[in-house]
Amino acid sequence: MSRAEVLPSGAGSGTLRAPSPLWAFGLFRSELVTTFRRWRTIALLAVLAAVPILIGVAIRIETSDGSSAGGGGGEGPAFIAQITNNGLFLVFTALAATLPFFLPMAIGVIAGDAIAGEANAGTLRYLLVAPAGRTRLLLTKYATTMTFCLVATLVVAASALAVGALLFPLGELTTISGTRISFAEGLGRALLIALVVAASLLGVAALGLFISTLTNSGIAAMATTVGLLITVQILDQIPQLHALQPYFFSHYWLSFADLMREPVYWDDLFRNLELQALYAAVFGSAAWARFTAKDITA
Repeated sequence: MSRAEVLPSGAGSGTLRAPSPLWAFGLFRSELVTTFRRWRTIALLAVLAAVPILIGVAIRIETSDGSSAGGGGGEGPAFIAQITNNGLFLVFTALAATLPFFLPMAIGVIAGDAIAGEANAGTLRYLLVAPAGRTRLLLTKYATTMTFCLVATLVVAASALAVGALLFPLGELTTISGTRISFAEGLGRALLIALVVAASLLGVAALGLFISTLTNSGIAAMATTVGLLITVQILDQIPQLHALQPYFFSHYWLSFADLMREPVYWDDLFRNLELQALYAAVFGSAAWARFTAKDITA
């Protein structure tokens, strides 16, 4: 792009004026409003909110004759065995059920469309005419995607908590280690688990943003991101690849179950967060390198 194209409206031919931090906040707010007003975003959040409702109703129907809901020892979906005793376990079950596919797919759709969707709609060039700069715009897009990660995770958790409170009893709960904790402490751990799940999606968000800079087709970027997500999840289940699996972004996703131990087992949780930070740094840098050198024609 030429130097004149990045000048704000009404600017003269003198020196470029750096955008103020308040302007940057305005751009972020505008991106948030645009993203969360789209019908696609609303539909994704509605689907995520419906998953805990379906799980809760199914368990309520299954256990109406006094039988137990499944079994297991406590990791991931095995929390389902505890739901009839305490509705708070529906939060953990819903997050475990949505994390392998539904939540990453939603993040992949938002991240994949971030740059490619603007290019496809012909609005990317106009965004860069404003005094944003490519780096600032890319950071804003990533911050918006990360905000969606948090909102989507909290929607699942809030829906599960509401359904759990309506259909099942609440009260003290038993951790994976067998100790008893108060409902207030359990609620705090549920919130911490939701935050960890949101942080677990930062690598997917960076990967989707990078793919979004490679094409001008939002649909192609979204499909590629979701396709890679499914591929990595399949590879993570093949025993012959056990040496590579600890480096897959999805490998430690269900480590959030360790927050329900007493004491909390932090090793896999930290490995997960370190891995997400590594993916965010690598693919974020790749997205920046690609986007700052890209010829914007739309």
